[in-house]
Amino acid sequence: MQSNNPQVILAWKAPLRPYKKRSGLIMRFYITLALLLSLIVFFFGDKVLLIPIWAILFLFYVLTITPPPDVDNRITKFGVETTGITLRWEGLSHFYFAKRFGFEVLTLVGQPPYYYHAYLVLNEEGLKKELITLLSEHLIYQEKPQKNLTDKLVDWFSNLLPEDEEVKATPGYADVLKKVQPVSP
Repeated sequence: MQSNNPQVILAWKAPLRPYKKRSGLIMRFYITLALLLSLIVFFFGDKVLLIPIWAILFLFYVLTITPPPDVDNRITKFGVETTGITLRWEGLSHFYFAKRFGFEVLTLVGQPPYYYHAYLVLNEEGLKKELITLLSEHLIYQEKPQKNLTDKLVDWFSNLLPEDEEVKATPGYADVLKKVQPVSP
């Protein structure tokens, strides 16, 4: 994506977050887990905790069925612009790449004491090398990042989710007839 603004060094359009279309199996897993946790909480007598359990279930439902919008990401001379927010170079500490749901995700980490994280999805293969070159001029590149508690929890929960199985079509009558060779005398 080419821009007329001379301050923009690199720009690309990508989804707001990594997204993978899921089947109904995932929702059944979420509901089963929420029911199990609800039963445990209910029998221990702390019924107020049912509200956050079902609120989190609703959040997972919305994030599972709603594809993210596409956003414009820009690397400028002053910092990184994404979703209308400019992250200035002075406020950023380092960056690294991770893979989620088949997407490469650029993670920008802020300076202490806040250590905020900004996640930018990359949807092109050659973009990663170009970003490493551009961002390395201003920030520290970590090949093996030190993950914070949130990143470790996201990775752990991602590993718990069942993988979607592709449904294989059973051969129909027409498919079987195509495979049958006529017998010649």
